[in-house]
Amino acid sequence: MKIASILYFLILLSSSLFSTTFDKQLPIPPLAPYTLVNNEKVFDMHIRASTHEFYTGIASNTYGINASVLGQTIRIRKGDKVKIKWNNHLNEATTMHGHGMHVPAMMDGGPKNKILPNTTWTINYSVNQEASTNWYHPHLMGKTAEHVYMGLAGLILIDEESENLNLPKTYGVDDIPLILQDKRFDSNKQIDYSPTTREIRRGYTSDIMLVNAVINPYVNVASKKVRFRLLNGSNGRVYHLAFSDNRFFHQIATDGGFLEAAVRLNTLTLSPGERAEIIVDFSNDFLSSIILKDTLDNLDILQIHIDKNVSVTEPLPSTLTTLNRYNISDSVKVRTFVLNMIGGHMAINSKTMDINRIDEVVPVNDVEIWDITNSMGMEHNFHIHATHFWIIERDGSVNNVPQNEQGYKDVVRIPPNSSVRIILKMTDFIDGDNGYMYHCHFLEHEDDGMMGQFTVVQNTRNPVADFDGDGLDNTTDLDDDNDAVLDIDDAFPFDASESIDTDGDGIGNNKDSDDDNDLFSDAEELIAGTNPLDKNSHPAYTWSPISMGDGIVIFVPTRK
Repeated sequence: MKIASILYFLILLSSSLFSTTFDKQLPIPPLAPYTLVNNEKVFDMHIRASTHEFYTGIASNTYGINASVLGQTIRIRKGDKVKIKWNNHLNEATTMHGHGMHVPAMMDGGPKNKILPNTTWTINYSVNQEASTNWYHPHLMGKTAEHVYMGLAGLILIDEESENLNLPKTYGVDDIPLILQDKRFDSNKQIDYSPTTREIRRGYTSDIMLVNAVINPYVNVASKKVRFRLLNGSNGRVYHLAFSDNRFFHQIATDGGFLEAAVRLNTLTLSPGERAEIIVDFSNDFLSSIILKDTLDNLDILQIHIDKNVSVTEPLPSTLTTLNRYNISDSVKVRTFVLNMIGGHMAINSKTMDINRIDEVVPVNDVEIWDITNSMGMEHNFHIHATHFWIIERDGSVNNVPQNEQGYKDVVRIPPNSSVRIILKMTDFIDGDNGYMYHCHFLEHEDDGMMGQFTVVQNTRNPVADFDGDGLDNTTDLDDDNDAVLDIDDAFPFDASESIDTDGDGIGNNKDSDDDNDLFSDAEELIAGTNPLDKNSHPAYTWSPISMGDGIVIFVPTRK
């Protein structure tokens, strides 16, 4: 075993030392600035066509969000009230989905939430989920893959009390985000997105590896424990990650947050859309540099330079969090999903995506089991919006679920001709009209039709439920939250603090700082004497330029 490990180390190390030049330092996506308005964090995100130098001296056409390519990192905390303004300056429509975010369907950024050219889509929500690494990306039907490939993607990091754990947490120093992607370029070094039918099915991949939009970069780290937040932001590549010296590391988090305890690994597999947080110990290291690799295709990704002048040794916490798992015995329904093809297109249960069809109706707070089978001889995975789930079986056995998959997930890899069983519960955001998506996150598969919709509806399993405790069950009570507004007229029939939603954004007028969604807060309108409930009544404004750095200038409305 020892000889085999040494040989593996020598093969990987020698191939890395002589095959790749690492001459650009890893950039860290800057944190998105925000303004605090009425205790709400307001982020202004601008989606633009731009250019970026992937190759020195050559400008490649790209898309970016507050940047020339990719986007700024949105960092928020559990309990925050958040408003995000997505401003589309492209010449085409797009959407922007908060992948991993627990938000109402109207704010999920799915295919129906189109942002037309030169318009703004504003969402408001309260952050009610655990510390985790999430991301945002377009979700427009038939265009998701192309828009992500052109550069539209960025991170959403959520903090909460667990940040008190003894873990690396200085962003960009010992807590380093790594957005992993692969891209093709034509002879003029322009991004080449032109998949063939075969590539749509088998995956549009390249042997050109990028991290944070830089080809084969290097990063400098201290001789201590370093946290890497990994996102597979590729369209169709499954990464089999390892280090060139075959060292062990610890995975501390999955898609939806911390594992209960760190899991020791020397390889990590991530399919498109999956995230993982790992801790790598560089203290007392005898090497001056190592390389992060994709071992399946023996591709170099990132060179890590180790500064031996600074050495810190600290133990990992023995417990990271306590996870509240659902009991299988509490499940009330089993749903079956088969990933297959119909009429030459990717499908689920022999149906391709139809934006006007709701495929599943899920009662709120029901524990359900979903069985998902990949019936094909190619890679797939499965992503569910607005929730996290547990993987309870792989190929019919609980023993096939590795330790590092035993946490909150929202994407699960399903290799060819295999199956998974997951358990989940939709806990809120009842909306029988607006759907969430479930789909394969190989983006070409998604665009080709391997996607469906579900709605979350009121649970009528217990007909004597009495929300407001007035002695009348919810099936007969005409005012379920007892707020003097009848359910038929109440935008929030189960929330006594809210009953009106003027702009239909899912935030009641009592909590919404901009009731008519005209980009001017209610407070500003009251000062100006305009009507905060009328989108056509607002203060006079002009468009003012603001420099975002790197030669990027945006225009924002300001009062005259």
